[in-house]
Amino acid sequence: MRRDTNPGFFFDGVDEAVIRQERAKARELRKSRWWKNKIAKGECHYCGQRTPPAEITMDHIVPLSRGGRSTKANLAPTCKTCNTKKKTMLPIEWEEYMEDLIKK
Repeated sequence: MRRDTNPGFFFDGVDEAVIRQERAKARELRKSRWWKNKIAKGECHYCGQRTPPAEITMDHIVPLSRGGRSTKANLAPTCKTCNTKKKTMLPIEWEEYMEDLIKK
């Protein structure tokens, strides 16, 4: 995607093959002891809400579509609500969104 036609995107586009590869890495990490320990706490990275571990979703802090990767440093356990609302936002965009909600 070109930045001037879609200002919401940080990069000019990410190759679909790279996204598929990163999604495969994320699926493998979901099976790891590391991820099982992360979700065992049952807490959303963004809102802090307690959520049953089986309902925790994996969020890419920097989304794949914005150039993020499936690394431990870029993955966070989240509740479905936050993950759905965040979509392809970068962390700074998410913070602004949350601040706007609090102001309302």
